[in-house]
Amino acid sequence: MTETATQAPRLLPPPRRGRPVPGSVIGGLRGRAVRALRRAAPALAVYTAVRVCVLIAVGVWAHRRGEGVWSLLASDWDSNWYVGIADHGYADALGTAVNANNLAFFPLYPVLIKVVAAVTPGSRATVGLALAVVSSFVAAWGIFAVGHRLYGRRVGVLLVFLWACLPVGLVQWMGYTESLFTAAVAWSLYALLTGRWIWAGVLCSLAGLTRPTGVALAAAIGLCGLLALRRGFLWRVACGTLLAPLGWLGYVGWVGLRVGRWDGYFAVQKLWFNQVDGGAETLRRVHEILAVEPRPDLFLVMVTLTLFAAVVLYGACVTHRQPLPLLLFTGALLAIVLGSGGVYFPRARFLIPAFPLLLPLALALARASRRVLVYCVSGTVLVAAYGSGYMVLVWGGAP
Repeated sequence: MTETATQAPRLLPPPRRGRPVPGSVIGGLRGRAVRALRRAAPALAVYTAVRVCVLIAVGVWAHRRGEGVWSLLASDWDSNWYVGIADHGYADALGTAVNANNLAFFPLYPVLIKVVAAVTPGSRATVGLALAVVSSFVAAWGIFAVGHRLYGRRVGVLLVFLWACLPVGLVQWMGYTESLFTAAVAWSLYALLTGRWIWAGVLCSLAGLTRPTGVALAAAIGLCGLLALRRGFLWRVACGTLLAPLGWLGYVGWVGLRVGRWDGYFAVQKLWFNQVDGGAETLRRVHEILAVEPRPDLFLVMVTLTLFAAVVLYGACVTHRQPLPLLLFTGALLAIVLGSGGVYFPRARFLIPAFPLLLPLALALARASRRVLVYCVSGTVLVAAYGSGYMVLVWGGAP
């Protein structure tokens, strides 16, 4: 089993084969999917174990505080916005009220909630939570696929473990879009690494319909596509490159038409105080938390440390010469998160899709002794449980 890679995989199209009959195509795809799922089974088992342990810890903590877990996970903060869109649709005007226009929230997740709720029992909040949980397993599978492709099965499993143990990882099982977005990102990057450009473009387009940071993935695929086309024209590369930004551009354009101005989406974001300021607000808040406030909230300290860790890990990713698509995506996402002038406290959550940042840690754990690995795994799970519980039960704001 290969645990380290000497060279990043080249972005080449899959080899051409003779034209198979339709039945054999379906059977072949089913067989490959089953084999891929079997390979990913240990990673999915580890992911399940971590998330269940964290959920039990949060449940016990919530019970002692007299609070219900379901409401915390399915019908709080942004979850209410998505369910509200599924129930009543989008606003049809810009307005002037701050933090009130639901056009800031991208449509794929609420549309899925509405469609699935129409054919299943239960409330739309329950459906939203179920979609997030299912999407988290799809995301974990995709993250394993990327890690396994680059560095082997052991690193793939550890990469999923670390992603499950993020201090704000409980969001993966809340009525939020992070799990759905990460699933689209992970499989889009995997498709790109294996030369499946059209799939990469389609999945990127879905990511662009899920979160505004889908533009980071579209930029990564676009630049990789331009570099590939310079070496010679391939229609698959061209199609994938053109498909990648369509979801994001489509929604932003639709919002502009709906409110009657070309910059409608960006005007909505201004009402939510989300503007690009080159990192001035980030630096101001970091200075306040670490140097001015005598007793900063623990959650804000955790967010700040997460941002510092992300920057350091990105440097390690560059040093390890990760494949260009991963570096471009995580670099663009990190630039958006750090360069935003919007609210500070959700920045750690915004970095949940940046799973390639965890690859240097996964590689280090793969080389560690069994004793060190046990200590690291145990401590990481405890940090994940405490961080998640503090986030939803002690911290007074949204994740």
